[in-house]
Amino acid sequence: MAKTWLITGTSSGLGRELTEQLLKRGDRVAATLRRPERLAELAGDYPDTLWVGELDVTNGEQARTVVDRAWLDLGHIDVVVSNAGYGLFGAVEEVSDADIRRQIDTNVVGAVAFIKAAVPHLRAQGGGRVIQVSSMAGQMAAAGMSLYHLSKWAVEGFVEALHEELEPFDIHTCLVEPGSARTEFGGGSMVIGERLAAYDDTPAAKIRGRRERSRESIPGDPSKMATAIISAAEAPTLPRRLILGSDAHRLIVNSIHARLDEAYAQQHTAALTDADDYAPAASH
Repeated sequence: MAKTWLITGTSSGLGRELTEQLLKRGDRVAATLRRPERLAELAGDYPDTLWVGELDVTNGEQARTVVDRAWLDLGHIDVVVSNAGYGLFGAVEEVSDADIRRQIDTNVVGAVAFIKAAVPHLRAQGGGRVIQVSSMAGQMAAAGMSLYHLSKWAVEGFVEALHEELEPFDIHTCLVEPGSARTEFGGGSMVIGERLAAYDDTPAAKIRGRRERSRESIPGDPSKMATAIISAAEAPTLPRRLILGSDAHRLIVNSIHARLDEAYAQQHTAALTDADDYAPAASH
């Protein structure tokens, strides 16, 4: 049965791939992006099933207006995909305050505003699914990516808690965590701060070679990733997290193991700071 999807960031990359695959199989897509003209050809091919809305996710009022209009025009939306975002790279000293604000406004505040605008509609219709495209960067960290990690770890915490908030309304969430993919992320969707010579011989400098990576060295196939997201969205149980890419799996698992090892090693010292009269609640 055909479904209706609402997706941000559909001009390129994973958002565009999702849109095209869904339309080809007969679903309806409400596609939002900053420059609607970039979907003009696709709109001509799918005049009855592609709805296009102009949206800069950093504009909260515009997000509410576009989401409300999509529901008004389409009546029912099954899956909401928060996908818009980009990467700000460089050591913290190499990025400007304006760059930092834009990164947070786009990847965090924009995602929250978009999902918040959709939730009342999902509740009113009796449920639905919310997919937040995060990154392997939301589960691990590397030098030269501190501000991008900031945005992805923040949105992961938001959606993790949102899962508990929305489950009573039959609204289910999924964090998609792609690894490196053969998209435009290394081009227009990637901003690198101004080089500071002090970091030339440090791990943070390695990020500057990201744009020069050969295609063969990047594992993620965006077409396969989009197919995996669609399959997950249609599964009887939506996974809370969906890891995409062998590099993502390796780096996420390694990061989680390292954090767990450190946490277990502090079990005794953590308990030493409990109040003397503390009585833990009995487990049931």
